[in-house]
This record gives sequence, structure tokens and C-alpha cells, in this order.
Amino acid sequence: MDLTNKLNKNSSLIKLRPPIFTVLFIMWSCLVQAQQPIQYVNPFIGTSNYGATNPGAIAPRGMVSVSPFNVAGAPNLPHEKDSRWLSNPYVHENTFLTGFSHVNLSGVGCPDLGVILTMPTTGALETDYLKYGSTYSNEVAKAGYYSNTIDKYNVKVETTASTRTGISKYHFPAGQSNILINLGVGLTNEEGGMLKIVSDTEIEGIRNVGSFCYYKPEEAYPVYFVAKFSKPANESGIWKKPKKYEGLEGQWMGYNGKTRLYKNYRKEVLGDSIGSYFTYRFKKPTTVEVKIGVSYTSIKNARENLEKETQNSSFETIYNTTNAQWNHLLSKIEVEGGTKDDKTIFYTALYHTLIHPNTLNDYNGEYPSMAKRETQTTQGTRFTVFSLWDTYRSLHSLMSLIYPKQQSDMVKSMLNIYDESGWLPKWELNATETTTMVGDPAGIILADTYLRGIKDFDIEKAYEAMRKSATQLKDNPLRPGIKDYVEKGYLTTTTTKSGSVSTTQEYNITDFAIAQLAKELGKTADYKLFLKRATSYRNLFDKEFNLLRPKNHDGSWFAPFNPDTGANFEKNLGFIEGNSWQYTFMVSHDVKALIKLMGGKKPFVKQLDKVFENKQYDMANEPDIIYPYLYNYTKGYEWKTQDRVTSLIKEYFTNKPAGLPGNDDTGTMSAWLIYSMMGIYPSSPAEPLYAITRPVFDKITIHLDNRYYKNNRLVIISNASENDKNTKHIKRIYINEKRHKSYFISHDKLVNGNILKIMLK
Repeated sequence: MDLTNKLNKNSSLIKLRPPIFTVLFIMWSCLVQAQQPIQYVNPFIGTSNYGATNPGAIAPRGMVSVSPFNVAGAPNLPHEKDSRWLSNPYVHENTFLTGFSHVNLSGVGCPDLGVILTMPTTGALETDYLKYGSTYSNEVAKAGYYSNTIDKYNVKVETTASTRTGISKYHFPAGQSNILINLGVGLTNEEGGMLKIVSDTEIEGIRNVGSFCYYKPEEAYPVYFVAKFSKPANESGIWKKPKKYEGLEGQWMGYNGKTRLYKNYRKEVLGDSIGSYFTYRFKKPTTVEVKIGVSYTSIKNARENLEKETQNSSFETIYNTTNAQWNHLLSKIEVEGGTKDDKTIFYTALYHTLIHPNTLNDYNGEYPSMAKRETQTTQGTRFTVFSLWDTYRSLHSLMSLIYPKQQSDMVKSMLNIYDESGWLPKWELNATETTTMVGDPAGIILADTYLRGIKDFDIEKAYEAMRKSATQLKDNPLRPGIKDYVEKGYLTTTTTKSGSVSTTQEYNITDFAIAQLAKELGKTADYKLFLKRATSYRNLFDKEFNLLRPKNHDGSWFAPFNPDTGANFEKNLGFIEGNSWQYTFMVSHDVKALIKLMGGKKPFVKQLDKVFENKQYDMANEPDIIYPYLYNYTKGYEWKTQDRVTSLIKEYFTNKPAGLPGNDDTGTMSAWLIYSMMGIYPSSPAEPLYAITRPVFDKITIHLDNRYYKNNRLVIISNASENDKNTKHIKRIYINEKRHKSYFISHDKLVNGNILKIMLK
């Protein structure tokens, strides 16, 4: 019985009970539901407008997610390479389903993974995804659950997941039914795999993946899996679509001009575009469960992951367990007030921040090491998917506040990567370094985490790793152009082909973080050295434009210079994924100096206003997401922060598939939203300080982890519900009923207080 029918059956039983019991039951149900933030999660948010999320079933920080795959052969897309030009397995507007992928990324800007596709079909066997693909309907998505009906076959599909296993339920009609595993379709730029039919209820295999952003194709790596079926097949086989048809070894049952099929006696196949099928002949409607365990170390571990995590558990039991895990984590923050849509976008954002970084290690603790991919063992969780250029700005500080144990394990994973490869990660994915984006962001996170009071990791090793990336002048993969940076104070137009200014700024921010940690650790000389380095962007400030501008190797200004060039990912010499307007204010560690460079408070505000009023602000990209909070640095203009933040929330974050401003960047944009709706925002990396703004909710209760914080909870109170037209501004701020006269509050003061009150007038 599927979950929907089960709920309907229970509802029918309730109607037969005595009225008084029914009333009490309904009252109890309403009370329980009111306490469950999971009911507000809408996984369809971000599946349009390039948000790059998917509605598939996943456990918190799961290695596996079971996502509908609708970007291969989708209408309005080219059929041959369509999936390779998209970064996500699912786009809400597409309607052509070719299966359910089992290892996926969420909210990333480049394609990879999206492999191990299963697809239920009926009738005669077909192995061409362009022919067996179908439209679908009746979509339902919840945290840990996804369901739809495949129209062509009238098959209802339900999916859920544990950490390392995806579970699917296929409700077949009577007649011939088929379950396909297609290794030839995916988002990765890699090909190749292996399939072996172990028995009439089990398949094992390998699929190569890699080349994130099409970088380093030589670093492809395997994903191992084992699939178990709840019912034995009447017939099973494999297929292969060779690049050359002649010369294929082995007996075969025929082909349609493109694909060769092998029946039961052929059990194993290697190569590109391969797949397997299990065929059933049902006399009546029948449900088949498929469990797929995944590992990045071995088939043996994939099988163990499946067995240990699912045992003989039913689909419903596994879903209920995953559902409870989600609800527990989401309940760390409770909100009161606001609309239902407010709660939905808030808790969905929190849900998105709990997907990546995700688990790399197997149930037994084994994982592939960085660089050599040797099998290592961890005692805790080894995390992966560190999109650090994005996440250092908001996500990791949020983890430190809400989920400090997870953040501690993430930091330890980063230090393990340093042990294994000799360098901290930049954009790590499944134990490979993609070196995507610029800067040296890992050190920012290490310093920020420690300075927020999470100190249960080897800080001396962390400092050693940070300092290495900041000082090694040759063969430094984290800081290309570091020699010019150290000698001149900035990268030049010949140091790098693009992003000389913005990369300089990124190095500045990391050096500021190192300085703050050096000060904390009593390393006075280093503190002075790196603090001086942290402000070298000032060499690139051009008073003619009151903006940052690239310089040539001889120190002259790059010309001609158009500060607008670079928006919408247009390539330019000075800035990565942005222009001068979108980067000039990205010096939150040195805002007071920037105000002076611009001529004082009023010129600074005027220039900042131009970013928003001339449509230069890009909510969908990271460099300027701090901008609306910078008004807090200018006394008398703090109200502009409140208005800008409120306006941005309303404009870009909605309870719709297009409800993110663009790519979620592994939870970065969602973290910005969570902070902003709570009325606080981390104002400078590695400086544990929050800017204060107008909250969306009347009351926010954060249940603090007392392993790291002495208080059990932090409460933020506001009279936000009285602000119907969003025109009221902050009148007074209190911490523990004492007047707080600043629009900033330190992390220590916040977590060591019990109540932050933000009152509007």
C-alpha cells in the first residue's frame, strides 16, 4: 500500500470512531502538526529560474538522492548532448522523464553526477531513452519523499532515501513490466561503466563520473552500486550501445540497428552506454521495491551500505526514519508569526542548507582519500562537496550557529584533505579538487569557525595549512599569481587572464581571516603581516570612478575601462562573474576605510545606492550579497539596510519553483535568506559580528547545542506582524532587556544572551 492510500485508509477509519474521540484526535493532530517544521518544506522551490535544486528524495547530508531526471531528451533541448549542458537532473518546466538518478548535486553551476538511472516501463522492452521516456503527472515532493505517475505506462513511482541508499516503489499494472538501469545517461562529462547481474533479484555495477565544469578529465573516478529487487525477475539481461557495431564479442539476441541486447546467459557488460533490464509478467497489479546502495570505495561497501541502512525495513519505515531526521534538524529553529509562505520559504531554505556538504564515507567509515583515492577510514563523518567560494560568505557561519557539531566535522574533513593532498580544498567534489572559481576560501572558514567558539579541532594544523597557502610563492594551486600579489599588493592584467581585481580582493579577505586567527593565537608578527596584506585592494581604488579598477603590470590603470563590463558572466580582465559595481564594496572587513576612500559617509551611501538603483545589484551571485547590510556602517542610514533586505526577500524568494534568485550554490543563497528573515547577518568573514535588520517573524527560537554554547536557546523577538506594509523601521534593540545601541552585535554577546529584541516603530 502506498503512502497516499495508507493515509486515505486511516482517514476512513477515523470517521467510524465515536465523535468525541474524533474531536480529540483531530485536536491532537493539529497540535502535533503545528510543531512540525517539516510540513513547510517545498522541494520544488529552486527547480526553475536556474536555481539548480531538485525535488528528489534525500536524507540529511545524504550520499544518495533519488531525483526525477527530465533533462535528457526534454522538449526544446537537443537530444544528443542535452544533459551535459545542464547542471541539475531536473528542471521544473521540462516534462520528459527518462528515469530517476541516484547520485546528484544540488544548487551547483556546472554539470556532474546525475547517474545510475532507473526507469519502470510496461509492455515490450525498449532500451532507447528517447523512446521509453514519458511525460509524468501527480508530482508530490516532501523532505525525504518524491512521487509521480509515469503517464505512458500508468505506473506510480514513490521514492525515499537513507544516507547511502535510494529506495523506490514501482506500482505496476497487470501485464509485462520492466525495470531498466541505464548507465548511458547522466550529467557527467565522463562515460564508461560496468554492470553485472548477480541473481534474479540483484545487480551490481560501476559508473565513471567527473570533470566538474569540464575540468581535469583525467581525474574521472568511479561510483559503485548494488541494486536489490523485492521480487525475482522472470527474465533479465543487459544491453550495450557500442560506438562501432562490428566486432562485438559474445552471443546476442538482436539489435534495432543501434543497441545490442543480451539475455540471461550474458550476465556482465563493460563500456559506454550500457544498461540492464529486469522483466516481469504480472497477472495482477503488483508493487516492486528497488533499493540501490552506493559507495565511492567499492561494490562490497555499496552492498554493506544497503544492507546496514535498510536491512529488511519497508519503504514506509525508511521514509518515516528519514522524515524524523529532517524534522529533528529543521526544529533547531522555530519561528512564530509570518505567513504560511514565509514559513515555507524559510524552512525550505534551511532544508537546502542541509544537503551539501554531504557524506562521503561508507557505513563502515571507509572513504577514498584526496589525490590518490586510497581507502581511508574516519571515525566521524567525512564530508564532501565544498563549494567554498560560495559557502564561506553565509552557509558555514550559519552551520556554526545552528549545527556546530556538523560544522566541526566539516572543518575536520577539510583538514583531512590537507593531510592527504598537502593543500586545503578550494572546490572539492568526492575527493577530487576541481579548482573551480578563485581565491583561497578554506582559511576563512577555518578561522571563522574557531573564532565563533568551535574549537574541537587541531587549530595549529589549521593555521599551518592556512599560512602555507598564503606564503608559498611557487606551485601554489590555491593562490595563482601570489608572487605579484605579495610584491605589488595586487594581481595585474597580465598576472591572470581574468579577475585580477576580484582575485586580489579574495586573497585580502583570507589574509584578514589569517590575521584575526593569528591575533587570537598570539602570533603577533603574523597578525601585523597579514592585516597589512588584507587592505592591499586600496591600490586598485580609482577616485575618478570611485570604484575599483584593474591595473597593468607597470602600475598604470587598465584602459579603456567600463565599470559596467562583466555583468551577467561577461568575461573581463578585472572581475570574475561580475563587474566593478558588483565587487567594489566586497571589502566588508575594511568598510570604514572604503568610506574614507569614497570621500565620506554621504558619497559612500550615494555610490552604494547606485548599485541598487541602476540595477547593478545581482542577488543571484555571491560577491555583492553582503551589500544591503553595508548601510549599517553609516549612522543615520541603517533604515536603508532594512528596506533593501525586505525588498530583496519579497522580490527574489517565493513559494514557487522559481522562488530562488538563481543558482542556490550549495545552500549559500538559502543561508542568506535564513539569516535575513531572522533579522541578523554575518557582516564580515572571520569577524564574528552580525549586522541587525528587520526580522520577518515575531519570534525566532534557536535551540543551541550546549556542547558548544552555554545557553540552550537564543530567542529573537520582534513586533514584525504589526509591520503590514513593511514601512516601519527599527526603533530600539535590546539584549536581555538591556538597551543595545549598535546595529551590530557580536557572536559571543548574541549566543550568551537569552533574548534579542528588535522593536519596530
